Amino acid sequence: MTDATDAASSGLTVALVHGAFADSSSWNGVVEQLQAVGVAVQAVSNPLRGITADAAYVASVIRQIPGRVLAVGHSYGGATITNAAPNTGNVVGLVYVAAFAPDEGETLGAIEGDSKDSVLNSALLELQYPTGQGTETAAEFAIDPAKFHDAFAADLTEKQAAVMAATQRPVAAAAFAEPNGKPGWKNLPSWAVVATGDKAAGSDVVRSMAQRAGAAITEVEGSHVIMISQPQAVTDVIRQAIDRITQ
Repeated sequence: MTDATDAASSGLTVALVHGAFADSSSWNGVVEQLQAVGVAVQAVSNPLRGITADAAYVASVIRQIPGRVLAVGHSYGGATITNAAPNTGNVVGLVYVAAFAPDEGETLGAIEGDSKDSVLNSALLELQYPTGQGTETAAEFAIDPAKFHDAFAADLTEKQAAVMAATQRPVAAAAFAEPNGKPGWKNLPSWAVVATGDKAAGSDVVRSMAQRAGAAITEVEGSHVIMISQPQAVTDVIRQAIDRITQ
């Protein structure tokens, strides 16, 4: 594994991109562990307004990070880094954590529809938000707090899940309906953490997308929020990726 000296001299920054119904604090445990071994790390806020807009924003943030970047995405954040990476110039690898790795032209809604493991659609509440065009509104989704624990964070305590449900960030329906663009995984090495108890994205579709991308797959027993419940396991995979990239 990379030690502090190797990590500091590699000129590599790990950019962590959260997914839907979450924020950058979901990476706190991973950030702490990476910082403990001297790895430069930045958690990027994902706007959650749609693939095109979110990928453009995340790509802009990553381009402004000096040196090479290992992009890590959780859930919808995986789709975001997939679309953002080709427009950065400094991303040298991708890590998918219970994440989507879509191909060009696919929609996340169609991918989710093929999952036999996901129960997310039955747990969603549809809300409206202003688009900024007069009185026009658009749809966004949140997870029903009563279903948050079972659908999203089953290996956390009920109390932890209740806090996450109360602080969740809704995601625009466009995130699931917009076709994805050119995928970064076709030209970059990739790694994937598949949470075997993932009932949100769905373990089955996460695994199949990772296999299609040619990712080095690590399966970990846990829920969709595996980076919270098992930050060490996720950090270990990120460090494996750093080792490969910095050889």
